[in-house]
Amino acid sequence: MAEETDILIADEHQADTGSWDGGDQKPFKASYGKLMMWYFLLSDAFTFAGFLIAYGALRFSSPSWPVPDKVFATAPFDIHNTIFGGEAPLIFVTFMSFLLIISSGTMVRAVQEGARENKRGVVFWMLLTVLGGAGFLGCQAWEWTNLIATEHMTVSTNPFGTYTENGFYLDPETGEVTDEVVKEGETYLLHKAGVSHGEGHEGEEHFEYPTVAGDYAGFQIDDEGFIHRKYVVSETNEVKLQDFGPTAFGALFFGITGFHGFHVFTGVIFLLIILINAGSGVYAARQNGYEMVEKIGLYWHFVDLVWVFVFLVFYLL
Repeated sequence: MAEETDILIADEHQADTGSWDGGDQKPFKASYGKLMMWYFLLSDAFTFAGFLIAYGALRFSSPSWPVPDKVFATAPFDIHNTIFGGEAPLIFVTFMSFLLIISSGTMVRAVQEGARENKRGVVFWMLLTVLGGAGFLGCQAWEWTNLIATEHMTVSTNPFGTYTENGFYLDPETGEVTDEVVKEGETYLLHKAGVSHGEGHEGEEHFEYPTVAGDYAGFQIDDEGFIHRKYVVSETNEVKLQDFGPTAFGALFFGITGFHGFHVFTGVIFLLIILINAGSGVYAARQNGYEMVEKIGLYWHFVDLVWVFVFLVFYLL
């Protein structure tokens, strides 16, 4: 008798509401797919937050941490020299950021066209989003190549260092004190002997460095071929060597930007897949406002937002 009563109550409830309690209910009026995407993005946000907080803690605890204006002062095709007449701090990374932010705008337009069930509009704006993401990845590939191949930075070697005291360089050839000033807080780059560099090493205009490791009058060449200029500290008259910068800088740079770049790369792949599906009419047949486009849009906006924080913490602090 009790079982019959339960069945009758359930039937009446289904007739009134059109659904059973549970699976068909939509929390926050969002589909299961969108809800799971939000869960994923929230967990991913904690991961990035941990990385950036760790970077900030290490950056402000090390007085010899490189200044971003010096590390990221070059651009492709030597435009930092031909157009800007020398170093162009953050010009190239600003262009990278512009590409990614613009792609977020085109993604918004794709979602809007999907809500209108406009297949052609969805395909057009998603194609522009893919081009923006691919352009960002191309710029990041150049930046990594420049730092690794030209400036010899790796996850374990950081040739960018910052002076922690004032002084004067020693002449590379004679070892005598020169009028070349060493400034506290100024970032330098250790060059490799026998390897040309766009701006040259201090003192190269009047001296050609040997390629054999050893201790010389005004400099030292280590076993890896890096040239360490000697300088005298103004306050103590102590002779010191340029040293490598904090190892964590290279490891964190490649780790964090690489992790974000992986997100952009996977996003571009999924965008292409969804773009092809949209063009073939798969989502038009579902008549659900191109919800899949909206879900990949959430992911893409998250990737763009994370880059804003990466740019702020890594390139501006």
